Order: sequence, then structure tokens, then C-alpha cells
Amino acid sequence: MTGHAQDTPAGAAKPRRAFYVTGGFLTNRRVRRILELAGHDLTLGKPRTGEDVLVWGHSPYAARGEKAAEATGAHVVRVEDAFLRSLHPGRSGEPPLGLTIDRRGAWFDSRQPSDLEHLLATHPLDDTALLNRARDAIARMRENHLTKYAAVDPTLAAPPPGYVLVIDQTKGDASIRLGGASERTFREMLVLAQEENPGARIVIKTHPETTGGHRPGHYGDNDTNDRISLCTDPVSPWVLMEGATAVYTVSSQLGFEAILAGHKPQVLGQPFYAGWGLTGDRNPVARRKRRLTRAQLVAGALILYPRWYDPYRDRLCGLEDVLATLEAEARAWRQDRRGHVACGMRAWKRGPLQKMFAASGPTLRFAETPGGAVQHGRPVLVWAGKETDALREACDRAALPLTRVEDGFLRSRGLGAELVPPLSLVTDDLGIYYDPTRVSRLEQLITEAASLPPERLQRAERLVAALVATGVGKYNLGGATGLPDSGGREIVLVPGQVEDDASIRLGAGEVRSNLALLRAARARYPDAFLVYKPHPDVEAGLRSGRIDAQTLAGLADHVADRADPMALLAGADRVMTMTSLMGFEALLRGVPVSVTGAPFYAGWGLTEDLGPVPARRHARPPLAALAHAVLIAYPRYHDPVTGRPCPVEVVVERLASGQIPAPAIRLRALAKLQGWFAGHAWLWRR
Repeated sequence: MTGHAQDTPAGAAKPRRAFYVTGGFLTNRRVRRILELAGHDLTLGKPRTGEDVLVWGHSPYAARGEKAAEATGAHVVRVEDAFLRSLHPGRSGEPPLGLTIDRRGAWFDSRQPSDLEHLLATHPLDDTALLNRARDAIARMRENHLTKYAAVDPTLAAPPPGYVLVIDQTKGDASIRLGGASERTFREMLVLAQEENPGARIVIKTHPETTGGHRPGHYGDNDTNDRISLCTDPVSPWVLMEGATAVYTVSSQLGFEAILAGHKPQVLGQPFYAGWGLTGDRNPVARRKRRLTRAQLVAGALILYPRWYDPYRDRLCGLEDVLATLEAEARAWRQDRRGHVACGMRAWKRGPLQKMFAASGPTLRFAETPGGAVQHGRPVLVWAGKETDALREACDRAALPLTRVEDGFLRSRGLGAELVPPLSLVTDDLGIYYDPTRVSRLEQLITEAASLPPERLQRAERLVAALVATGVGKYNLGGATGLPDSGGREIVLVPGQVEDDASIRLGAGEVRSNLALLRAARARYPDAFLVYKPHPDVEAGLRSGRIDAQTLAGLADHVADRADPMALLAGADRVMTMTSLMGFEALLRGVPVSVTGAPFYAGWGLTEDLGPVPARRHARPPLAALAHAVLIAYPRYHDPVTGRPCPVEVVVERLASGQIPAPAIRLRALAKLQGWFAGHAWLWRR
């Protein structure tokens, strides 16, 4: 999906029978599937000498498998959740995105080396590409606030900076008992944090599973005072780490993430990340002598050790794919967890919007008026072209956020005007991408992407390569692929647009019609072979912008009716446009672009700008940075197969393969009726 197959640590087991004696391996389909993909033939029954018995870590039920192995001479293999598990803890029923499968022990049991400890102690961990991947993973985790349970809200504020962070865990957790610690250790940790940081405020971060009383922690309200406070909200650990002057932990994975955030945490237990020179060890593991960098620790613990799973393709995958999955899931949860009220949405869009915005949150409500939109006290969504002053004022009075929604840039196989549901939408809390008269969230994302280091842009480069290779664009209608012989003349492609489209109304500049654009192109390139591509909505008779055939014949050398836009771009030497998305698609394919208006991709130094563009667009992003902002950071994507939020790469594959359910018959009929009305509008003007 993002360019890396499943990584295999040294000494990985070959496919073999694996016995189990507890029902969890039978009933948990995700766990079972990952184990099968990892080469384990799960079997009920009595193992023989040398065969494997699977147990879940050191859970209470693991003893059954241990006894079976001891009685038969079989080998115990310990299975656990991987370090980036899911949005919510397993108690929620959410399946894991990866497993650790350890033939030596359990990664949290310091009494003996595990496969992970052996890997960290003996693997060279010196491959440049591997370490670059590890550094990129750290950056993505920080940027997207990813953690083991990624249902955290980066907008929640941490306490004022300057505190000491003490990390709690659930009572009875095996990593405490088997990591050289006890409940008493937590009492000692809180005392040490106060004694070693005189006068400093102490913030105790509770474990997610203690919220709601699901499992008890070691600290509670009785431990708080004027100096000590509890943090029970889903604040991002990355936000907490940023404000902390010191971090104390027993064996929590947040200690590992503290290392990634730049801390040297004080560790009172013996977790997998202690003993490598990156922690202050109060209870050291004597056999751990090696000194590792952060990138080496991440390479071992997150890239080489786990077995990661791709839920969209039902296969094992690399860390990068899991990060992309969690990014998509976390973004949807963070935006939708409080629910929305949608205003200005046509009836046929409501089903697709419900799928997009209620997959990770409450059912989407719909309203027809500004008053109805704000009465529920939820954030408000509005289709960008339906935004009104009255709605903005109502949201301002109610102190509710207003977010504009529009189709994304990789939309569907078929037209929105034909009521084909979108696979992507953009959400913008500042403006909207096609309106250059005000700042949009996309503009800010492009500006930020301009400063990303080259290694952070590799995903965007791979995405662009996939788009070029598959020919995927916005609508993916297919069509004619050939162009007539230009006689050696420069081929200038002129894409037509819907003339009453908001992008024309707000951002076209002086050239505001398809005819005017064609005339401008002929004047600018008098000797060129002009190819005019009508907009598919106009070709279908659904929107305005048609040029009569006689006029076209006098300006264009070829009219590419119902042609494949991507095939046209492959044959073009240049594109000249007002604000068409084809200009952006041309840039991705290395085709020079001249723009008369101010589309979102103009003004960044990548286009020939023939009209005024906003002076605030002063950043100079490389093409990969523009693609990162436009296709990765800005839109939200919906997988039509699993019904879940997904990364952009999944949508590209679905669009390329056609693995998309067809629109409902009633929608197709409504689209035809809509097209008939558009084509016979003259009847209503008589």
C-alpha cells in the first residue's frame, strides 16, 4: 500500500502446525487470521514433541497451554497485541492491527530474553533504509498523535508546561509482575518524582482502561493535592510529553513513546525499552549491555518484531501501512466522536455522508435551517456551496464549529452529477480549497508541507507514481485514448469546466468561460495544436458550459469528446486552464500548466500564473509536498468494501480495479431524471 511489504525478523518460524487450548484463538477472527497469515496452521488437539502451543502472553489462561506443552514436549509460543494496536483497548471489542508472536518468551517478561530482546541485542540495526523508515515512523507518530490506543484528542490541552509526568497502569497487569515491579513500586515512583523534582507539579496520566471504572489503576483522587493532579481525559501523549520536564514510569508503553518524544524516562520496572541507554534505569536488567539510538529501538520494536495486518486487503503488511490505517481511523474518530449536524445537504447525499461521518461517531443529524443546525449543540457541517452568512452567525452565537464539506480530488468511478457516491470528501474549518478570496485549510497544509524533509515526502512520491501508473483521476470514466497526429506541433490541452461552478465564480479571474479560455489559448499559442476537452458533466447534459460545434471548429484543432483525461494528459505538451483539477493532475504527470485563474495549486511556483494569485501563497513546495497536502493530509477517504475510513492508497486501488459497489437503482433513475430536467431547462424559462 505505501511501498513496504511485511518485514521479517531474523529467525522467523517457518509455516507449521500450532495447537491451542483456549477458545480465544478460535473465536477471535482477526487474531486467528493474522496467525494464519504468519504461517501458523491453527489446530485443536494434543500436540506432539517439538510442535507449537499458542498461548496469550501470560494471561490466566496461558497456564493451560503451558501444561500441555510440558506434558508433551511441545514448544510454547506467546502471542500478544503489537505496540500500535487500535483506536480503543481490546476490551472494546476492536480487533488488533498486529500481533507479536514470540518463540522465546513475552516481550514484557524480563526474567528471560524474548525474541524482541534478542533482536535488539544482536541484530546489526545498521541498514540506512531501515533506520530512515524508523525515523519517518517517529515523525508520523508525532505528527498524527499515534499511540498504542490512538483514540486521543490532540485538541485537548495538557496542563501548563513545567510538570513532571507520572504514568499509571492498570492493577494486575502482567508487565508489572513480570517486569521486576509490584504495586508498591507505584507508591515509590510517586514519592521519587516529588523528591527528585522539588517544587514541581506532578501530573499522573491514568490508563485508558481505568476510565469508566473498567479496570482499577494505582492512583486515584486520594493521591491528588495542590501539587498532584490526575489527567483522565484522552489527551494526546505527545502533547503531554511536550509539556513535561521529566517522565516517570514502571513499565508502561508510554515510557517507550516518551523516548520517541525526546525524553529519557525514569524507569522503575524492566520493560522491553529499558537497558539500552535511552532510559534512567532504577532496576536495570544486567544482561542488556548494548546502547541503541531511538531509530534502532523503533526499527526493532515496530518494524522487525511485530506481524502487522492490513484490514483492507486481508494480508500482512509493513509498519507504514499500519500507520496509514491508524491515521485514517484516528482522524475520523477525532473529528466525528462528538457527532455532527449537516446543513445544506441534498437528499441523495445523506446516505454517503452518513457512511463517511458516522462510521466512528454518533449518527449524523440533518437540518434545513441555521436554527435547526445549532439546536443540537453539535459541530455543524455544510456543503461548501450552501454556506450562508446566517449559518455562520448562528454557529458563532452558539460557539459551535462550522466545517465546509466538498468532494475530494479522487472521487469516484462516475460523476457526482449522476449521483455516484464519493469515496473521498474534504473538510475545511477555515474556508474551502476552490475559494482563493480567503484562507483555506488546504493552503495552510501546503505551506506546512513545503518544509517537510525529503524522506517525509516519499509516501507522496509513491502515491503519485501509483496514480500515473494506474491512470486514476477524479471521476475515472475511461473513454477514448487516442489523439490525431499533430503534425509535430505543440499539443496544448484546454480542459473545459462547468461555467456556473463555484471555482469559476470565485477564482477564475478575467477569463470566466470555456469560450473565453479557448480564445485566450489560441491567442497565446497561435501555432499550437489545441485539444479541447469538454467537462464530463457538460458532456452528459447535466451542467452548463457547452460551446456550439461551429465555434469550436474555428478555435480547436481537436475536440476530445468523451475521452479519457489521463490519456489526454499523457499526450499533451502543456495544459492551459482556468481552475480545472486537470491542471493539478497534469502537474503530477510532469506536464507544464498555465492558469488564468487562481486554483488551489497556483501561486506556489509550480505553474505559469497568467492571472493574479493570492500573495499569501509565498511557500515554494516541491511537487511531492503539494501532492502530500492535497491528496494525503486534506481529504478523508472511505473504503466502499469494508465501510471504514481508509488511507488514500486503498481508494486508488479500488478506483483502479473497479472494486466498488454500484449506486442504488433509485439513485441512477434520479440522476437520469435530473439530467433530463437540465437538458430541458428551456421549458421552464418559457
